[in-house]
Amino acid sequence: MEKEKEKMTIAPKKLAILVGGGPAPGINSVIGAATIRAGLEGIDVLGIRDGFKWLMQGDITHVKNLTIQNVSRIHFRGGSYIGISRSNPTKEKKHLENTVTSLLRLNVDKLITIGGDDTAYSALKVDEMAAGRIKVVHVPKTIDNDLDLPHGIPTFGFQTARHIGVEVVKNLMVDAQTTSRWYFVVSMGRKAGHLALGIGKAAGATLTVIPEEFPGPTIKLSHMVDVLVGAIIKRMSYGKSDGVAILAEGLVEHLAENDLQAFVDVERDAHDNIRIAEINFGEILKYRVQEKLKTFNLKTTIVAKNIGYELRCADPIPFDMEYTRDLGFSAAQFMLNGGSGAMVSIQNGHFVPLYFKDILDPVTKRTKVRMVDPSSESFYIARRYMLRLNQADFEDPHELAKYAATCGISLDEFRNQFYYLIENDRLYKNLENGKFMLAATETNKAFSSENKEGNDQEEVNGIIPH
Repeated sequence: MEKEKEKMTIAPKKLAILVGGGPAPGINSVIGAATIRAGLEGIDVLGIRDGFKWLMQGDITHVKNLTIQNVSRIHFRGGSYIGISRSNPTKEKKHLENTVTSLLRLNVDKLITIGGDDTAYSALKVDEMAAGRIKVVHVPKTIDNDLDLPHGIPTFGFQTARHIGVEVVKNLMVDAQTTSRWYFVVSMGRKAGHLALGIGKAAGATLTVIPEEFPGPTIKLSHMVDVLVGAIIKRMSYGKSDGVAILAEGLVEHLAENDLQAFVDVERDAHDNIRIAEINFGEILKYRVQEKLKTFNLKTTIVAKNIGYELRCADPIPFDMEYTRDLGFSAAQFMLNGGSGAMVSIQNGHFVPLYFKDILDPVTKRTKVRMVDPSSESFYIARRYMLRLNQADFEDPHELAKYAATCGISLDEFRNQFYYLIENDRLYKNLENGKFMLAATETNKAFSSENKEGNDQEEVNGIIPH
């Protein structure tokens, strides 16, 4: 009898869900699918408000009961039904201990975290600290698409962000052509250039600049400026005064230290990442590019624009709605089957757990970051559709003469000022190493011909970007 009474006083164990990092389309779909799957098994589900923010302080009052009834339609909407934060419980041992203790006080024995690489690392450390008392599963979320999932598998939110980004850039391209101006569009992507390249390639922007195309770990601001100036000069030599350049915000993270000092009062978040959105990266590039153009007595109107916040809380497109429902279901099912210590992935229509121990970077001891592969066919094709200085331009004396004349300098001076861009471009180093299947020389000639002959029919053939 006493044993029966003791059993009755033990509260049933719960599943908790929290969201860390920045918003991404599809968060609510994960929350809804996981809640429904657990609820059908009679498991109570708690939504932990504002990520790790309150748990790491030992505060267990910021929770929301999640039921099938209150989550059944949230998958249509952007944002996060239970809030979000960048609070980092791994910086201090006490905060990590508080997080685990808080979850235990809430009778939680299963935790689903939703977030990017920083949240994945926090999930890993919570799993270690819990030592089997709490099962932990992470669902990879980021519009940056930079979590180390198998090739070809996007992080959720990326496809929606790209879709909305393309719509924005499409309108800017029309405005640029109508008003004869340039736009410098800074796209989110803290470390990798996936989102910028995805938007630029799909929209057919004039050019896209991402950190992965540069050969070294650091990039000089003057190098970025010359890439943009070179594109503007090339465009002018074709009689065009407009263009749209997509710039990955992650370029800031790779700036040389002395260049970074040009950005006054650089702030960092709880995970020690530069708050890139607080930096006027586009405005500084605009100013430097205009100053460089002045040295050639050239002038152009440039408008700097950031896009990112417009994309993060958009309603998910059907791709992300379906994808995230699969992820949420799989995360809950994995735990119901006794699984823990892994990141959720869907590969060829099947759930595959990616265990934390297998996805750590052996050097940083943190979750790996997936970068754009500059030796891929996909990157090569993207670059060939951009209008920017390339190897063929310097091999064709007629083209080179046009660019030099536009600048009012000699062919040798132009080569001296800009050829280093080709020498320090990973695309052309890969071409030299024979990494591309495409016949580079013939392709360069073909595109060079299209560049010369197709500019007046841009709207018709779609070959030359605006």
